[in-house]
Amino acid sequence: MNKATALDLTPHAQVVAPRTMPAGRRLVAVVVAHNRLEHLKATLNALLDSPPALLAAVLVVDNACDDGTGAWLATVQDPRLHVMRSSVNLGGAGGFETGLRHAVAELSPDWLVVMDDDARPTPGALAAFHAMDLDSWDAVAGAAYHPDGSICEMNRPTFNPFWHRRVFFRSLFGGGRDAFHLGSEDYARTGLRRVDGASFVGLFLNARVFERAGFPEGRLFLYGDDAIFTMRLTRSGHRIGFCPSLRFEHDSSTYSAQDPRIRPLWKVYYYHRNLLILYRLASGPFFLPVALFYMPRWIARVRHHRGERRRYLTLLMHAIRDGLLRRTDKSHASVLALGTPETGRASEAGDLAEKH
Repeated sequence: MNKATALDLTPHAQVVAPRTMPAGRRLVAVVVAHNRLEHLKATLNALLDSPPALLAAVLVVDNACDDGTGAWLATVQDPRLHVMRSSVNLGGAGGFETGLRHAVAELSPDWLVVMDDDARPTPGALAAFHAMDLDSWDAVAGAAYHPDGSICEMNRPTFNPFWHRRVFFRSLFGGGRDAFHLGSEDYARTGLRRVDGASFVGLFLNARVFERAGFPEGRLFLYGDDAIFTMRLTRSGHRIGFCPSLRFEHDSSTYSAQDPRIRPLWKVYYYHRNLLILYRLASGPFFLPVALFYMPRWIARVRHHRGERRRYLTLLMHAIRDGLLRRTDKSHASVLALGTPETGRASEAGDLAEKH
């Protein structure tokens, strides 16, 4: 936990494991929330609709919300609800690290399930989890779908091409993302399939993995923290499975096929820095050629950022430097400053000059 961050725990009630909980399956949910109250209401309602035998406790990390989230959470009477309040925005990565640390230390879980405030299990998903034989598994990823029923692109589980020769050659010869991500045919199967990486939307984690592998890296702040954590689990010998019957809804609008830009602009820094950290983990001795392959393509994306090109390149150059050096100590305030127009509109003037 960041010592500089004030965190106030507000337990609504002490949670006691129900006698009907399956042996070894005391399940605790960890939800990270930041200014999406309507989404959080739907998520919390979906979780607390599950009986205590299926879900023993829910921990919501209120990540410096200023949209009324705290006041609304205070009205929820279910004794399984626990709330942590951060006075500053820790990012998704910091929220999950903080929440998981607290849940493991204070809520005595056997398993945990993590999700953003805009994601939630569909009816029957938690019951399906409890019915599974998980003796040889350390984590299980659910299948995330958009509300319209389409597969959520950002949450597709992955294989590391550098660990699988066949996947590597598919990726090398034009397979794109589909070469190393699970596809619709995998979502149509039954049972568990082993994968190398998964997202923090509908990921079930055996509490014992944290004793051996530690917690997610909160200083990553945003983007890729889940892929980095789960790939580290796999590299250290833990088994992660994908189960299509553990279905989650992810009501996300983060990506747009019509707009290739990363919005807001400051996210450019976290996205590219964390990708370099992930690529180093995935590619090992091949990291340098992988990085050299991608960096010119990232620079070329400046063409999509008319009116803010200088700031885009500033954020990107800082991201590349820190990613290559594996630095995760830059403050969020510093990142925001990099994405803010310079005093006197000097930066905007430079961008305008590029247009003429």
